[in-house]
Amino acid sequence: MAQTSTSILSDKNHKADKAGTVISFTKTGTEYKISSSDTATVSFGTYSQYDLITVTGSASNNGTYTVKSVSSSNDYIIVEEEVTTETSDGSSTITLDNTGFVSAKFQGDGYYSQPDGIHTVSYKVNTTLTGSIKMQGSLATTPTEDDWFDISGSTFTTDQSTTISSANFTGNYVWVRAKATGITAGTITEILLNH
Repeated sequence: MAQTSTSILSDKNHKADKAGTVISFTKTGTEYKISSSDTATVSFGTYSQYDLITVTGSASNNGTYTVKSVSSSNDYIIVEEEVTTETSDGSSTITLDNTGFVSAKFQGDGYYSQPDGIHTVSYKVNTTLTGSIKMQGSLATTPTEDDWFDISGSTFTTDQSTTISSANFTGNYVWVRAKATGITAGTITEILLNH
């Protein structure tokens, strides 16, 4: 099989943090929702699928969540990870920090039953980016958030002087994706995957 080069993420940047006293968490079956009853204070419209949101100030839901979808009215987001139902008390401030993002999943060598498992990733960022980027893999055919693991040797920690970095990694991963964490400023220009 010929080598395949794919752009797996482009033009992704840090989004402003949000804080308010009217943020609630709802668990309905397998749907996990974070909502705001005051979109003038906390609107979810700037978030998009795959953003990582770190919650602090909550009684039961402090942690990091992956955005699955954003409502068209911008008053709630659906997240991948389970939340505990918690209503707003109207006085406790809950903060939502956009601390990073993941890319969509892309087929790795294991998907095509390729025996060599060789992958190359190239990270392109601007000089203001802070944080780190790494690749994750999954052996599941239909992965959930719990099925992803970090791929050793694929991490690029920005130092605001290097704007391009690459890494090679080997494994028969069915799916791969990029994960950026600790992002407080800057933009990822592009992430390219070759396998």
